Amino acid sequence: MNNEVFEAFNNGCFEVPGAEKSFKDVPWSKHPTFEGVELKHILTSKETGGAYSFHLVRIAPGKSILDHIHDPQLETHEVIAGKGTCINDGLEIAYLPGVISVMPPQVHHEIHAGEEGLFLFAKFLPALC
Repeated sequence: MNNEVFEAFNNGCFEVPGAEKSFKDVPWSKHPTFEGVELKHILTSKETGGAYSFHLVRIAPGKSILDHIHDPQLETHEVIAGKGTCINDGLEIAYLPGVISVMPPQVHHEIHAGEEGLFLFAKFLPALC
């Protein structure tokens, strides 16, 4: 799998005037519920005053984030690398690099990685954690 773009995010940084945060310094953590799913919490509620949070997500080949909702968060996914599918409000979306999907609050959604795995940039408004 070509995941150069994902690695650029994995080793990238967040910059605003007067502040920078290196993503290399942020550890990967296992998802508390879904096997084969890891998260890198790039920006959290603590850093944004609860306004938003940004997360890199890697889903191992053949693994899934099963049906769930967020309330009150709106969630977006930007597919960086790999392939898979998302069931968003009952409709199937092919997840390929460059696809962006939006899940409003209280909308059921699930994500399934293909045989290459799936790499996403997920954002939550307000912050998830």
